[in-house]
Amino acid sequence: MTISRSDLGILERITAVAVRSGLFPLQELVKGHHTRNILNEMKSDERLTYEELRTKTTIRQSQLLTHALRTVPYYQRRFAAAGITECNLQENSCLQGLPFLTKEDIRNNLEQMKSTSALKVSKFATGGSTGTPLIFYLGPSRISSDIAARSRAEGWWGLGVGDHEFVLWGSPIEVGKQDWLRGLRDRMMRTELFSAFEMTGTMMDTYLERLLKGRFRRVFGYPSSIALLCERACKCGLDLTSAGVKTVFVTGECLTDEWRSTISKTFACPVANGYGGRDSGFIAHECSAGGMHITADRIIVEIVDENGNVLPVGNTGEIVVTHLDTLEMPMIRYRTGDVGALSDEKCTCGINLPLLRQIDGRQTDFILTPDGRTMHGLSVIYILREIEGVKQFRIIQKDLEKFEVELVAGAGYTKDCEPRIREGFCKRLRAQVDVTIRYVDQIPSSKSGKFRYVVSEMTHKSANVSLESSSAVNR
Repeated sequence: MTISRSDLGILERITAVAVRSGLFPLQELVKGHHTRNILNEMKSDERLTYEELRTKTTIRQSQLLTHALRTVPYYQRRFAAAGITECNLQENSCLQGLPFLTKEDIRNNLEQMKSTSALKVSKFATGGSTGTPLIFYLGPSRISSDIAARSRAEGWWGLGVGDHEFVLWGSPIEVGKQDWLRGLRDRMMRTELFSAFEMTGTMMDTYLERLLKGRFRRVFGYPSSIALLCERACKCGLDLTSAGVKTVFVTGECLTDEWRSTISKTFACPVANGYGGRDSGFIAHECSAGGMHITADRIIVEIVDENGNVLPVGNTGEIVVTHLDTLEMPMIRYRTGDVGALSDEKCTCGINLPLLRQIDGRQTDFILTPDGRTMHGLSVIYILREIEGVKQFRIIQKDLEKFEVELVAGAGYTKDCEPRIREGFCKRLRAQVDVTIRYVDQIPSSKSGKFRYVVSEMTHKSANVSLESSSAVNR
């Protein structure tokens, strides 16, 4: 008996509803999560006016700060050193004046940062592009909140828990957890995980075969890896528009216009960009109207300059977050190392959550110039992107005046382009710099599974900042 396409569609919807309303709540109950309650509240919060939302977040902020002062040894010590008491917290609802939290603070004070009232906490970690992961604690409050935030964002696209999901992910932390219990849970939740570490031609063919047979409604993963898979499909003459994917959700890297176009055309569906980290939380997500909505009902976002001064809306600076659902290990004024700007515009979609205007990537993707300026990696990336036949590249700053370009050459590229590349660097940096071009067959992703166009070893040496990459939430 042959099942018609319409019957398969009906069966898909019934199965998704069964997982969403039955298996998922049961899983969350067993884990001690309260995701559904938070999700219902979030759906209501996104329609609040600016003043109503501010009133709610001020109350949640006060509760978090009071909880931290009463139960977290690290904050008891830090707040006391800053002259902050419980009375101060009640009188001043503003975060400014409270100390920042850095990755180094967490590394040096991990056990002291855990609340004495915390229950059911587990250690988690970022991937760590330098090979040194950041270890921290997460508990039911934070995990439930982030899962709810992701569910709400996917709901903006008419999708969510229970819809068959193809995940292309690469964190070694996650790959190491793929025991039988995790595999069983994923199958029950209708999620299939494929390793972004294994992007050889043979493995990508296997992924594509499963994509075309699996009737997946959503794809999730790194944009660079998904774009590479799309390129493989086109090369092999495979039509991914027949896969039935409704939306591709990407995170973990800055989404380029080129990647968005490649993915969207190949799947014939929209691409939804997400921004966040395992350490910082589910910070923002794109809606169907193109607005990058901040999870402002649960996360407070500040933009600060290099001296820690809060910048006005529209100005670019470092993104600092306070996650209001981190009762087990409070994350107050956490310096993400990412760079972006806020927007005062309203989105046409009708959701009232504020917007991020831009996300420019990590501070450690910046380069230093011989005359002392700091420039974003995009300033040199486009030198390579404008040259025909450059399939892939990575720029490594070795020293103030020394750069190395790893380059994968394709059809149309010749070594006659080398002077143009070197001249482009000198022009953009306003200095005579040494550019070594090294031709390679392939450029692997970093240890976190993500791809970095610019690696500034000079920034790392000078600023002594860690190079952790943001991981997506709940993968």
